[in-house]
Amino acid sequence: MSDNDAVITYESLYELLRLEKYRKELQKLDGTFFENVVNYLEEKKAILHAQETKDNLFAQENLEKTKKQVENIQKILKELYEKRESKIVQLALFCSRTKSRLHDESVLLGEEKVMYHALLERLNNFRKTIQDELVQGRRPRLEEPKGIKTEQKDPPKSRTVRFLQAVPEFVGEDMNTYGPFVPEDIANLPVKVSEVLIKNNRATEL
Repeated sequence: MSDNDAVITYESLYELLRLEKYRKELQKLDGTFFENVVNYLEEKKAILHAQETKDNLFAQENLEKTKKQVENIQKILKELYEKRESKIVQLALFCSRTKSRLHDESVLLGEEKVMYHALLERLNNFRKTIQDELVQGRRPRLEEPKGIKTEQKDPPKSRTVRFLQAVPEFVGEDMNTYGPFVPEDIANLPVKVSEVLIKNNRATEL
């Protein structure tokens, strides 16, 4: 996209998406594309706000048209991003596999360059850790990424049991009084209390 084409319109966005969909290579966009898109959407939202303040049939028709256009613009931008994202992933994958570099990074927007290099670095690291080790007959060992912790659940503090036999009132280890219970009673009791009852065939866990 040349400097002369930097102004964003609905038609220009649709054409960008069409080219990105039907051409294999990543299309070059103006360096200020994201900024221009944000400004364009802000203008559309300002128009929406102005139309919402008017109270006549003609204004209502324009309002609905503008709302629909904004929705379509958002759909175009989402699909355009996903098409470019897919191509950038493929570029990073190819460069990692062939141990080569992208010849022309000017096709990438600034934020896309960050994405590309991050993907390439991760792919290279995994390839070195997994493929190279495996080829040498060594078992790959991966370190858990920093900031990602395995979720640990706290052990249950109580259990729900169904009584099989009558149990008179008793005092548990926590010094609380429980019961009396009759067969088929259901109660939620501390783990240690329920374990004693289950062990002695007085109750069964639900």
